[in-house]
This record gives sequence, structure tokens and C-alpha cells, in this order.
Amino acid sequence: MKNRVYINQLREHIGNTVIIAGWVSVRRDQGKMVFFDIRDMTGTVQTVVLTKSPALESAKQTSRESAVAITGIVNKRPEKNVMAGVQNGDIEVSVEKIEILGASDAPPFEIIEDTSMISEEVRLTYRYLDLRSERMQRNIRSRSEFVRLCREYLFNAMFTEIETPLLTESTPEGSRDFVVPSRLHPGSFYALPQSPQQYKQLLMVAGMERYFQIARAVRDEDLRADRGFEHSQIDIEMSFVEQEDVMALVETMIIEVAEKMGKVLKQKPFPRFTYAEAMEKFGADKFDLRDDEEKSKGILAFAWVHRFPFFEKTDGGDWTFTHNPFSMPLSEHIDDVLAGKNTENILTAQYDLVCNGHETGGGSIRSHRPDILRAVYKTMGYDDARIEQSVGHMLEAFRYGAPPHGGIAIGIERMLMTVMGENYLREVQAFPMTRGGQTAVMKAPKPLSDKQLSELGLEIKKKTK
Repeated sequence: MKNRVYINQLREHIGNTVIIAGWVSVRRDQGKMVFFDIRDMTGTVQTVVLTKSPALESAKQTSRESAVAITGIVNKRPEKNVMAGVQNGDIEVSVEKIEILGASDAPPFEIIEDTSMISEEVRLTYRYLDLRSERMQRNIRSRSEFVRLCREYLFNAMFTEIETPLLTESTPEGSRDFVVPSRLHPGSFYALPQSPQQYKQLLMVAGMERYFQIARAVRDEDLRADRGFEHSQIDIEMSFVEQEDVMALVETMIIEVAEKMGKVLKQKPFPRFTYAEAMEKFGADKFDLRDDEEKSKGILAFAWVHRFPFFEKTDGGDWTFTHNPFSMPLSEHIDDVLAGKNTENILTAQYDLVCNGHETGGGSIRSHRPDILRAVYKTMGYDDARIEQSVGHMLEAFRYGAPPHGGIAIGIERMLMTVMGENYLREVQAFPMTRGGQTAVMKAPKPLSDKQLSELGLEIKKKTK
């Protein structure tokens, strides 16, 4: 909009006529005068339509939450009328013209209040209204700021941002995949990435050395307050590093970013606990180091957990990995992995970043040697044919000068949920899913049409009880 002035710039225009645009938060019709609180993405200001204003008739027809453009004079309020503690409480706009850009029906809930107590179903059905609320605006903009600051830090540390594919190969490890049928290859399927794990390791083989991306990850897991089908992560991988290098870089980044966002940290540098120490002291590998007073103040207590067991038993009695099969065993345990012995005592160069009782990041030094990766899969009961089918391309890549490498993934939603003092991931996501796995606003999942199923070569079979 030509010549528009944002609300946080109004003090620069006292005494002048300006155009502001935004939404009507509050409307007070006093008969001879109408007051509006107008908000845009930078703040809120009170406007007044006086008795003799040509805008008075339009003002009486303007409903709350309508999108409007207002032309008026910015006035400094008399000292006795200054609204202490209110944003822009020392100025107001005397309205000369109102243009209704988008009229609003009565909203289904009060947007100017905290919407966290409103039912999830209503909030997500009208998520675009929920996102107008002050708390949700703050959360989503803080998320953007966190990502921006991390990006700038990594660029300054010589990292290259690289995107990896969204359509990839389904693998049997980890969580269940979300799969995508192929029209061009009937009966075959892509999978959406649970993480960019293999691609980022291949980028290290490719000589990129320092990679990151704001990666989308999709996992068909059971839903809970701090876990959803989709999440975003700051995905980082570095070549020619040891565990200490990765942890030091990430710790410095988190401290710098958190403090630039105005957050207070309990302890610097972050304390470190081995997995065994954490389990003995806290009974879990994620824990909260704050006392009650520090919790009330929103202080952030980060800590590292490292020296994790590499393997654990499945319900069926077989060995599987605790974090991922691409981790490097600690140097003193490499011979045991290669020999396939002492499996229950093997430790891995895996490290988790925890904060205020949540795991906010996890990574490891990776296995870059084909013999170690093959031995890990042997321990999990894979025969040679199945190993080739699962990770043959990784074994092949590692034959061509693979550097030692490692990295970490920082969960953006989990981190921001913690930093902002929220209890649910959905409070820092623009369009989250419901507890039942339905999308916000739109109606998914839903059946495909017969034509779509035919194009994909699919047939739906009803489940039998």
C-alpha cells in the first residue's frame, strides 16, 4: 500500500497525516465518537473518530477484526490522558477516512485474549484467527528470529546451506515412514524423509565440509505434546571433526542466539553428564536443572548428555540401535563392534542437548568406515544381501575418501516450545495437526477419488475385524 506507515513508526510522524493499515482489535462506539484499537504486525495504536469527522458513518459500520486502511493525523496525547503501560499510550490517530478492505463476521472466539484455553478443535479449525492473537504472533515471530540468528551464525562459521530431497527411499530403520506412491512406477513408493541423515553424510563425502539446512522431517510416530508427524530441524554436519568440535560450535551458537533473543541461561558453559550419570542422578536422559524460582523466571538450563549405549534389545530379543546405526562407536569400542562381541557395553559418540526437561537436539560423530557400518548392521542381524539392500550405496560412497564427520539436528519446535515456556509443540507451529492426526483448517487425511487411485495403480482394501 503506497505511503503506508507501520504503527511502530507513528512517533516519527506526530502532527502529520498518515495512512495505517491493519485489523480492528477493539471497537468502542460512544455515539458521537468511535474509538478503535488498530493493530498491524508491529504493534497497536488507539484511533478516534470525532463527531465532525467524515469517517463517522463508516466507523459505525466497521466491525471488529475487519481489515482496514485508516487515514488520519498522529497526535500526541495530553499528559493527563497518557495511558501508562500501554503500547503507544502517549499518541493516538485522529481518523479522517476509513476504508474497509476486508469486512469481518463476529469471530468464533476472542482474539485479543490468550487463546490457549480454547478447545484445540476450534483453534485449529480457525487457525488463521488463532494466529492473530498476541501470544501466537509472538511465538511464530520468535521462531523466525531463532532460525534467522542460527542461519547467520552458521554462515559466519563458513557453512553452506544445501537442500536435500523430500522424496527418498523407504528404509526399515527408525520410525515408520510416510510413503508416497509413484504414478510412473506403479507398485513402487517413495518415502518422505525422517531426517536428511544419509544425504548429509553423502555431502561430507562430496567435499562440502560444512553443511546445514532448515530441514523438514516426517515420521509416522504416535503423537504427543512434544512430538508430531512433522517437524523442522536445524540440520548441521561437519567434516574433519571430533565430538568436542561439534558440541563446542553448537553450544556457542545456542548461547549467542538465546541471549540475543533476551533469554537468561542458568549456566555457561553447559554442564555435561554421561548417560550413566544422568540415569543415576535424574532417572532419565532428559532432565530439568532449574529450581522453582528459576522456572518462574523462564530461565533456560541447557546441558549435554553423551557416552550413550550404542545398542539395546528389542522386544523380540534382537539387537537394535539406540539412536541411529550411522553413529561411530567410541574409539575404545571399535574392536568390539568389528568382532561382534561385548555388544551390551559398547558406547557411541552420541550426544544430546537437553533444556528444561526436554531433548532439544541430538547428534553424533558418524561412522565413515565401511567395515564399521557393515559390522553394526551385522550386530542387528542383517545378512550381507540385506545390508546391501539397505545401505549398499553408503558403503560404496565410503570407499572413496570419506572424511571423519559428525553433526547434530536441533529440533526447532521442541527448542522454541522450551524457550517460549509453552507446553505443546502446536503453540510454536503455524498450522499443526490435531492430537488425532488431522490437519489444521484443511481436511486431511481423506480418501482419494477412484480416478486418483486408478492413476496410481492402487486399490483400497477394507480392514476386517
